[in-house]
Amino acid sequence: MGTIDTLAAKLAEDTLKVQDATGQDRLYVEVGNVLAAASQSLEEAFLTEIRVRLAERTARQFLNVKIAEAKAAAEAQAKA
Repeated sequence: MGTIDTLAAKLAEDTLKVQDATGQDRLYVEVGNVLAAASQSLEEAFLTEIRVRLAERTARQFLNVKIAEAKAAAEAQAKA
């Protein structure tokens, strides 16, 4: 992993922590704008890291719903 990728990954992680803590769900856009003024390469890497992490969260939430549904169905069958 190169310097840009390492920095982008850490910045994305930190940004999402602050975003979660403050409830500012578009904070990453503001951070991206700050990066765009200084380094287009870092901005692109950062936004990729953010997209990947947000996509993983969405997929994980989807799976958690599916697991809960499967457990509820199994419990309903066990009671029947």
